[in-house]
Amino acid sequence: MSQIPPPQTERNQAERWFMRMQMGNCTSADRAACARWRLEDPAHAAAYAEVERVFQLAKRAGEDPRLRAAARLARERLQRKRRRGGVLRWTLSLASAAVLVLALGIGWRSWNPPQPEEHYATAVGERRTLTLDDGSVALLDTDSSLAVRYSRLRREVVLERGQAQFTVASQPKRPFLVHTGLGTVRAVGTEFQVRRRSSGVEVMLIKGVVEISAATGDDAPRVATLAPGEQLDFDAAGRWDKRSFDPESAKSWTEGQLVFRSRPLAEVAAEMNRYNTVKIRLGQPALDELKISGQFYSNDPASLIQALELGWSLRAERSSTDEVVLYRRD
Repeated sequence: MSQIPPPQTERNQAERWFMRMQMGNCTSADRAACARWRLEDPAHAAAYAEVERVFQLAKRAGEDPRLRAAARLARERLQRKRRRGGVLRWTLSLASAAVLVLALGIGWRSWNPPQPEEHYATAVGERRTLTLDDGSVALLDTDSSLAVRYSRLRREVVLERGQAQFTVASQPKRPFLVHTGLGTVRAVGTEFQVRRRSSGVEVMLIKGVVEISAATGDDAPRVATLAPGEQLDFDAAGRWDKRSFDPESAKSWTEGQLVFRSRPLAEVAAEMNRYNTVKIRLGQPALDELKISGQFYSNDPASLIQALELGWSLRAERSSTDEVVLYRRD
């Protein structure tokens, strides 16, 4: 039994949506609208999947000279034979689309070749400043890594772990994208921070505007735009929390300091531990009720321990060469 092709209108819509998704100026709103269209009707999803399948086949075939020649012959035959009717018309139409996509794929890669992917990482306690090819600057925090891949139309960065601050050179027609595994941050010319935690992702905007899109458990991606001083926390379970943040505290790590304002002791210890091989551990669960404020050098856990002993009446015991345990003073 022959497979019935999607109706012409659905094919045309699917082709338009698919091509829009490949453009460098595709926005998060476009991607969300495309997702909604595909979910509206199973026929929409089937049409889009067929267009995507043809494109992927053509993309893989683009480097094979024999298939390039076959595509050229098929195109010439299609120009000589214009038949109409039923499945034959759909087959010819799909073949035409395959030839067109193959040609576009070959031309696209020639005109928009990606640069070699570059990887950067920092060790525990290290910070690293990277000046990228476009003049943008990425400041990597302790124990962090990212991959950079640029092309003519896109500037893409993958934050693989840890935290980074980005100061983006303005190129309105060439968006700067930071992928986190759970979502994507889109910027043009701005300054912002992105942090990957085991529990989710944090994005903090310092200057300019960023747009964030993420799949948060719903059928369609969620999209948010941040203004300076706003932060978005999200995770794979659906958390989507937009709030304000303290810029001084957020930027303190870029200068080798940590600023805490009424933070639970467990969070303070965990943050200091990120920068040091000697770890601070709480010996009593009730210690987490203590709220800590202060400014400390990120590479000097001894100063934090001393402040806790003097200002919060705690006692520190070194349990090993790389661990200090805190207790309430008796």
